[in-house]
Amino acid sequence: MKRLLLVLLFVEVGFVLIVLPWSAFWDRNYFAQLAPFLQSLITNNFVRGAVSGLGLINVLVGLGELLSIVLSRAQDRPPSITS
Repeated sequence: MKRLLLVLLFVEVGFVLIVLPWSAFWDRNYFAQLAPFLQSLITNNFVRGAVSGLGLINVLVGLGELLSIVLSRAQDRPPSITS
């Protein structure tokens, strides 16, 4: 059960990191408005792409963990009658 929650966390954080840099929320960030140099940094498309890339890595790690869970459960099954 804990591993499924970990998968859910990785996938959810990944999707947020993929979508958030391209939303209007990213442009109207309170902290970025306090410092003009920070505003120009985080609105740079390369920075947005890097954050989205981290999100993609999170999603892939989550899916890899899910695959690991499925494969480990498949190996724990007792053999069927026909095999």
